[in-house]
Amino acid sequence: MSARDQEPSSCLTAALEAAGDVAYSWDLDGDRLDWSGRFPDTWSEFTADLATGRRFAGRIHPDDLVHRQLMLANHFDGDSSFDCEYRVRGAGGMFTWVHERGRVERDNAGRPQRMLGVIRTIGDRKAQQSRLEQLANYDELTGHFNKSRLREAVDQIIAANQRNDNPAAFLSIGVDNMTMINDLFGYQVADTVLIEIGRRLDSCLRVSDLIGRLGGDRFGIVLSHCPADNVPAVAEKIRGEVNSAPVTTSRGPVYATVSIGGVSFPDQGLTSYDVITRAETALAEAKRAGRDCYTHYRMTQEQREGQRRSLSIGEEVQRALREDRIMFAFQPVVSAESGEVDYYECLLRMRSRDGRVIAAGDFAPILEQLGFIRLIDRYVLDKALDELAAHPGVHLGFNISGLTAADRPWLRALTSQLRNRPEIASRVVIEITETAALYDIEESARFVSALRQTGCRVALDDFGAGHTSLRHLQTLAVDTVKIDGSFVHNLAASPDNQIFLRHLLGLAKGFGFHTVAEGVETAAEAAILHREGIGYLQGYYYGRPSLDRPWLEPVAVPAAQIA
Repeated sequence: MSARDQEPSSCLTAALEAAGDVAYSWDLDGDRLDWSGRFPDTWSEFTADLATGRRFAGRIHPDDLVHRQLMLANHFDGDSSFDCEYRVRGAGGMFTWVHERGRVERDNAGRPQRMLGVIRTIGDRKAQQSRLEQLANYDELTGHFNKSRLREAVDQIIAANQRNDNPAAFLSIGVDNMTMINDLFGYQVADTVLIEIGRRLDSCLRVSDLIGRLGGDRFGIVLSHCPADNVPAVAEKIRGEVNSAPVTTSRGPVYATVSIGGVSFPDQGLTSYDVITRAETALAEAKRAGRDCYTHYRMTQEQREGQRRSLSIGEEVQRALREDRIMFAFQPVVSAESGEVDYYECLLRMRSRDGRVIAAGDFAPILEQLGFIRLIDRYVLDKALDELAAHPGVHLGFNISGLTAADRPWLRALTSQLRNRPEIASRVVIEITETAALYDIEESARFVSALRQTGCRVALDDFGAGHTSLRHLQTLAVDTVKIDGSFVHNLAASPDNQIFLRHLLGLAKGFGFHTVAEGVETAAEAAILHREGIGYLQGYYYGRPSLDRPWLEPVAVPAAQIA
């Protein structure tokens, strides 16, 4: 190759400079680096160090260097691409984040000979990413953990207790009369009160305890290694600290008190959802008792027996997973206009040891209570994506639990498996229930946004059952809403349901959402839904859930009969 061939064109150089990128050609045998484009200003003081790969590596942050070397080694061993982010030391010893992409060229023997690549500074993007991660884990007002992070902490303690029996507790703390403070003094004074109460909570807790904001006027505290007998004393210490002095605000001193509800776990709660819900139940009892007091949650004997039954079912499901007895039943979702299948919903089934097929409704709610539902949702994700990879013409949808909607490992698994596979992502419909989405609307909105960025479609299941407001719909920004089957059942004989259906459809269409009606069982229901402008239909009239793969043979489903 001539020297002229090795020189980048002036057009390419101009393009690199305009984009703020630098390109390189790295002679691996001689360890020589040739660069094109304009170096970032922060690199100006060590231009001489850019002449060889060894010198450049000496500028990479020690925590990132090994990762880059491993990525390079994998690429040289045959990985299709090299794509890596790391920090480079620049002016004044400050580190700058960069994104490097490249490809190795090989000699006739297949040995790596030269590396060609491009490096771009991504400091602004990393700062924004850090900001988003901060928002995802911390409350913006008080700086404490948010509800999602508190749930993770509780789940981690519960998991640790499977190995060692260390009692813990959770406190839900509500600021009394917060609405009145807000109305009398304004939201800025109310925020000052919340921030100061958060500071006082910090001052009276151990280093091992975690504090977060559950939302609105409520804080949550995770007390690790805390026997049930010690919890009331901790609650009284908190009350005393909050009551010790008025809060100084721009409108003068404001007196505030707190009510506290507590629960011990894992004996009175097997999942973070159970623990927090029961603590909030106890908090409500404390407020009813006159506020400025503490109430501890107590399980009844009937609840304890129910918990034992749930544990038995959970063990059976885990055994079924190991023995490959968890499977999909597929039900079509069809176009109301043409009757053609748009996608199949994957409905979970378990085959019992005696051969019976058990619907998900008989075990999934219990798994959610036990905290095993994340395991099932990960199984569903992997199984569905494997099915889509094996059958390129198929579109599949599947439902995930409300707990998984805040589970970052699940989202990372989805993102990892769909990266650079848009042909699969475009055939995925992920359904989240309306009631779960409304439990933490901001967290759900972030989750929906992340799902859509992967290329998947997102459907809001059981639409109408959770009293979604216009603001909620706007915040969630899903692709599709699925109208709950309770509004479809006996539709022809229920004028009230027809009016409510018309309202739901108008709401969905106003936001540009696709619409699906669930539970369609008769031609009359299908005809009414079609006339009202529904987009898609699902139910026994169009096909019962089948353990067989319908796409392996031609499928004929009836089009909606127009009255």
